[in-house]
Amino acid sequence: MSDRPESYVAAIDQGTTTTRCLVFDSRGHVVASDSRDHRQILPRPGWVEHDATEIWAKVQAVAAGALARAGLRPDRLSALGITNQRETTVLWDRSTGRPVHNAVVWQDTRTAALCAELGGAYGQDRFREATGLPLAPYFSGPKAAWLLDHVPGLRRRAENGEIAFGTIDSWLVWNLTGGTDGGIHVTDVTNASRTLLMNLDTLDWDPAILAAMNIPEAVLPEIRSSAEVYGTATGRLAGVPVAAALGDQQAALFGQTRFGTGEAKNTYGAGSFLLMNTGTRPVPSKRGLVTTVGYRLGTDRPAYCLEGSIAITGALVHWLRDQLGLIRSVDEIEPLAASVPDNGGAYVVPAFSGLFAPYWRSDARGVITGLTGFVTKAHLARAVLEATSWQTREVVDAMHEDSGVRIDSLRVDGGMTVNKLLMQHQADVLGVPVIRPVVAETTSLGAAYAAGLATGVWDGLDTLRAQWERDAEWTPRMTEPVRERGYRRWKMAVERSFGWLDEDGERDAAG
Repeated sequence: MSDRPESYVAAIDQGTTTTRCLVFDSRGHVVASDSRDHRQILPRPGWVEHDATEIWAKVQAVAAGALARAGLRPDRLSALGITNQRETTVLWDRSTGRPVHNAVVWQDTRTAALCAELGGAYGQDRFREATGLPLAPYFSGPKAAWLLDHVPGLRRRAENGEIAFGTIDSWLVWNLTGGTDGGIHVTDVTNASRTLLMNLDTLDWDPAILAAMNIPEAVLPEIRSSAEVYGTATGRLAGVPVAAALGDQQAALFGQTRFGTGEAKNTYGAGSFLLMNTGTRPVPSKRGLVTTVGYRLGTDRPAYCLEGSIAITGALVHWLRDQLGLIRSVDEIEPLAASVPDNGGAYVVPAFSGLFAPYWRSDARGVITGLTGFVTKAHLARAVLEATSWQTREVVDAMHEDSGVRIDSLRVDGGMTVNKLLMQHQADVLGVPVIRPVVAETTSLGAAYAAGLATGVWDGLDTLRAQWERDAEWTPRMTEPVRERGYRRWKMAVERSFGWLDEDGERDAAG
């Protein structure tokens, strides 16, 4: 037995609804955790905001809580990593440390008109070649531009260098490392790649895009790698190296140890996010995906990804429970769906507010197709689960067509992975194994792994691969003819979801 003391790494996971802190040991196992929810502020239809000051308070509380539950003092932590809700945008006063406005959340759509104006004759692909992203309200740059235009006096203060811009990782690193007393103003390449302001090739802010959006360079953080010591924490975590930052989906990719070209993961939550590692070159998408940075370790070349975002997956199960009342709890859907051998010919397309990847159709609306008198609520329950599998199949196909690479397995995480029927159907329709890890907290684990690499807790990616443990695996059972017939019918159902809005974006009066 070694006398060397155990190494511990903490991860702050700042999500859309919840802030968490997890402490991991050197084997990548969870030692302790704490979590706190924060308010969802909805001032107008389509507007979603968070109080960044409240989020910072929650971060301090969960860090203290997790350490207390682990029985550790801060000096026992080798490093701290951060993972965060991406695209959510904060502007704050450098001298007071106070946000100048609530954070504008990634779900917020107030910048739709601004994005259309910026696109002009070029459309939503105006900046795609440089950034890998379409011009959409989803991303941070237009949110920052909107705030500069709508908060009185803010643009002048920004041009004078009084204001700082960042995604949530920047806000947290700045506060953790001292805030108004020497706080470090940085972001990592994964979060920067979600702003619509970073050039994917240079990994720096793009001057032409900054000029087009009228965003002063003085507000921007320095872009750094995903795994390096940005600074040393003060306050409750005094002395701990702040050594990693990754957007949440990239952190999940890292926690799943998807380090090789063609390796993919899917995170199943209210919606789903599928990322495939494309290696050290960005692969442009012509099929409705986005090109993004997966991670960068120190001065190494970055790993790029193709990403497919699916708007509604787990949320469809909640709709079946809350809006239709066909189940009383989400746990009931699996036995109900398993009581029938197939979907009875029914398909559910959950385009409640349009479709994301690979279609990006804002005019789509949800449909249930293939109904006959034979269909029961059990068939509908099965169709609801299968909607997640088929949507994932469409994203995987788009990734193959864009990259020329076929995945040989899919690693999965998120709440829906407890549903064995869904995971089996996912393997069936993809035709590859679907694998769930032992450590379910892959997002936090990815942030911890990156921070530990930066501080020597782990010596390389091979060590992390060796630590990854399989919890369950589902292999395909469906024959090719059955799979492809079901896929054709799914695509027929998707086509019937298109065109439900008129030119003014309102429902057709006849509907």
